Amino acid sequence: MDNNLAVFYLSILVVLLLFTVVSIFRQVFKTRKLESNLSRLRKKLNKEPGTVQEYYELASIYLEKKVFSQAIPLFQKALKAAEEEGEENIAPIYNGLGYAYFAQEQYDLAIRQYKEALKHKPDYVTALNNLGHAYERKKLTVQALQTYEDALKYDPKNDTAKRRAESLRRLVSA
Repeated sequence: MDNNLAVFYLSILVVLLLFTVVSIFRQVFKTRKLESNLSRLRKKLNKEPGTVQEYYELASIYLEKKVFSQAIPLFQKALKAAEEEGEENIAPIYNGLGYAYFAQEQYDLAIRQYKEALKHKPDYVTALNNLGHAYERKKLTVQALQTYEDALKYDPKNDTAKRRAESLRRLVSA
């Protein structure tokens, strides 16, 4: 009996250790890939002008690394390159730019960028969620609620919009 219990506990310990090791390796490989892409894109863009995709990818890496002040000019370059290349799918660029401003608590600039994203793609649910969040931070409860309800029109299963809209409805009706 005592031996079986020891084997059971040892098995649990081995499983936990294995899970931890796998998680650490996944994180290391993810970080390594991110750093490799960062290095590659920075070198390329320092030598020559880039494409919309390259500027967007590098700016997104900076967002992930929470270096928002470096992401903003890259998103702006992506928009300029998109204009030159005739790229029409620019809503994600405006959304990323809005997110960078939002993260720096520049809510008015963030709102402007999210609205621009929605001009280009009115059913862009991520931009709607982000716009609603920015309105909340500005204490514009009615606009935030309307924005989340708009998001739910396009994606009725949107958990973020459902949760936030329900919370805001309670605030508005109180």
